Order: sequence, then structure tokens, then C-alpha cells
Amino acid sequence: MSTSSKYFDKIRIGKRQARRAAASNGPGVQSGRTCQWEGCDKPATHRAPMGRAHEGQYFHFCFDHVREYNKSYNYFSGLDDDAVAKFQKDAVVGHRPTWTMGVNRWGNTPEAEGTDRHAGASARVRARLQARSGERQASPRARRLRSLEQKALDDLGLPHSATAAEIKARYKELVKRHHPDANGGDRSSEDRLRQIIQAYKLLKQTGLC
Repeated sequence: MSTSSKYFDKIRIGKRQARRAAASNGPGVQSGRTCQWEGCDKPATHRAPMGRAHEGQYFHFCFDHVREYNKSYNYFSGLDDDAVAKFQKDAVVGHRPTWTMGVNRWGNTPEAEGTDRHAGASARVRARLQARSGERQASPRARRLRSLEQKALDDLGLPHSATAAEIKARYKELVKRHHPDANGGDRSSEDRLRQIIQAYKLLKQTGLC
């Protein structure tokens, strides 16, 4: 059937009018239901919540009596101030349970014991990793030296595995030995002193000492 047909328009308009009629009757309306207000026999066109502890349950009233009921309706009736405050606080998270960060919600249960075991194992692994890291820092790290670095260590008379402390100690020793002031003003070792200073500078710039 073509959408431009007059019959199609009647069907479409008929459904739209039916939806509008249902909406105008208000929520919770049932055909044949009468107002539950005592002494009233008008059609029940509106519903009203029964109250706390009866969630999802409703009274059915006519328009006049649902307005009367709503005037005196109080969801928190019978609750003290602390209970009302707790309800309002829980409403922030949709009344779902929450737990403090880092606190196991299971308490002393088999699940909690299993979690504790896992936590203990994780702590042991972290301790071993930290110990290994400390060992690596305490022991000299194997270095792949470039040719200039190797030559600089050779000029200082040190092995290629020398530590930073050994390089500094050797440099101080050689400077004192070859400095003119230590040789009565003799400058014959100036070239050797210049070589030592240059070698130490290179090693320092490359981070080896």
C-alpha cells in the first residue's frame, strides 16, 4: 500500500490519536477501576505511591483525591533525622554498597583469605625485585666502552672494568705525581699531566666517573 494512500493516513492518524488519549488519562490507569478514596466512585485516573517499604505499589485515585493525597504524602514519615540523613547520603551512590579504598569487602571469609595470600605473594615478589635492584646498583654495571673511553682508561693505567671511585682516585694520584709543584718546578711531565687531565675529562663527560 502506498504511503500516500488515504487509507494509510487514516491508520497513522488513528494510532496517534490513541496514544494521545492514553497519555491524557495519566499513568497507571486501568479500565473499570474506581477511585480508592473512601466514599468516592469516580474513575481512577491517577496513581500514587503507597510509601516506604512498599516500593512499586500504588494507590489509584481520581484527580481530586490524588491531589489531596499528595499534599500529605511524606516518604520519610516515621524516620528520625539520622535515618533521613543516611538515606540521603546513600542516594548519592544509588543506594549501592561502597568500600573504603584498600579495604577488602569480604572480611574474614575464605575469599578474603585467598586475597590475603595473593597480597602476601605480591609483597614477596616486590621485595625480591627490590633486592635485585639493590644488588645491581651496588655492583658495577657491565659497560660497553667506546674506543676513546678505552684509550682514556689506558692513559690512566686502569683496567676497562674500573669503577667511578677507582677512576677518581687514580686521577688524583697521577695529578699529584706529575704536577710541577710536586717535582720542584720541573716541567718535564707537563705533557703527561695534560694527557691525564684530558683522559679524566673525557671519562667524566661520558658519565663513567
